[in-house]
Amino acid sequence: MTSSESHSGERIEDRPLPPRPDGVPVAGNTVQFVRDPFAFYDGLAEYGDVVSYSVAGEEFCTLLHPDHVEQVLVTDEASFGKSEFVQDAGDFLGNGLLLSEGDHWRRQRTRMQPAFYRERIASYAADMADFAAERAASWDDGETVSVLPGMKELTLAILASSLFDLDVRGRSSAIRDATRAINDKADAGSVDAFLPDWVPTPTNRRFRRAVDDFDDVIADLIAQSRGADEAGDDFLSILLTATDDDGETMSESDLRDELATFLFAGHETTSLALTYAWVCLSENPDAREKLHAELADVLGGDRPTMADLADLEYTELVVKETLRRYPPAYVVFREAREDVEIGGYRVPEGTTLTLPQFEIHNDERWFDDPEAFRPARWTEEMAESLPDYAYFPFGGGPRHCIGMRFAYAELQLVLATMAQRVTLDRVDDGPLDRRMGTTMEPEGDVEMVVTER
Repeated sequence: MTSSESHSGERIEDRPLPPRPDGVPVAGNTVQFVRDPFAFYDGLAEYGDVVSYSVAGEEFCTLLHPDHVEQVLVTDEASFGKSEFVQDAGDFLGNGLLLSEGDHWRRQRTRMQPAFYRERIASYAADMADFAAERAASWDDGETVSVLPGMKELTLAILASSLFDLDVRGRSSAIRDATRAINDKADAGSVDAFLPDWVPTPTNRRFRRAVDDFDDVIADLIAQSRGADEAGDDFLSILLTATDDDGETMSESDLRDELATFLFAGHETTSLALTYAWVCLSENPDAREKLHAELADVLGGDRPTMADLADLEYTELVVKETLRRYPPAYVVFREAREDVEIGGYRVPEGTTLTLPQFEIHNDERWFDDPEAFRPARWTEEMAESLPDYAYFPFGGGPRHCIGMRFAYAELQLVLATMAQRVTLDRVDDGPLDRRMGTTMEPEGDVEMVVTER
């Protein structure tokens, strides 16, 4: 297919533009979007599966059908690149694996892949279970805890120990502050998300301070690893010593960007998934009882290992259903590098494509009673009938999340370890308010009462 032809053989320039909701001159749909991003996304389905709109002077097109998601991420992947809209996070994550493209991305991904081989992930399992048991033991029976901060501390400790062979507990506050600052900066319900970093708003000033402190931590961690008596075989050591085809090691800026990317993305999304899992189990006691029964039957009180995961089938389904219901990485952004045809419409070059997991995962066309938390829905028959890319919590195509296996193992091991020891019941039984930042996170504290088991 040439760049001027659609999949049907017709000229792309002859295809109509996608439908769009009414907007206002200059501002487009900005006010509607900022006022309530969730309602705005929900309303797009009224216009079909390919819908255009304008926010803050940027042209967007949202895709709501799995076939169109597959086209962007897999079939015609070369026609799409990283969106400039996402590149705004570059001040924080730099040119790390999440944002880089082309030869640089391929070179970095190849360097890092060995750290995520199946056998290497198995070696991280003991740390995952140990830190999870330590977190559960730190809570008292009857105590009310804010779950999300606890899960962030836990997943950060696991990530730093497993991948970097470092103890960051003394530096975790700077990492947590940076995570909070980038989510505040990217909050879709705030005008700050659409302002340049140099505009001196309180949010932007906090963002700059947090990034500076974060960079100091990263520099210390790199220096600490370089100063070790002998080279390790952890992920950071691989980054420090890996060479490309020309025998060159990573530059200091590349090291900084990759470490920033993995410290942020590697713990933030997992901590959110665990938080959502505790909320879903609290709201669905039948599912929780079934989980507890499986843990008792398979583990008999022992701490779970990687070898146990194959037998913890319901535990895996709890994780899978949580990521369906509340995907932390809630939307994939791409940019059309040329005019393209999607679903019979012409999407112009430069348009930012949004592929919203949180909408597609909860679409009744693909999932029966989508707002219900039902791990048992994931039967073999259901999975086989599901369209490809109706479920894509880790993205897809060549750029699927490199840490997917690590995250799945961590989620299952942490959930199994902690659920053996405690149950968590949400204090507030109302709807779970969320916000769209860099990730999809709960709005405010998620307070839960601990009961020892």
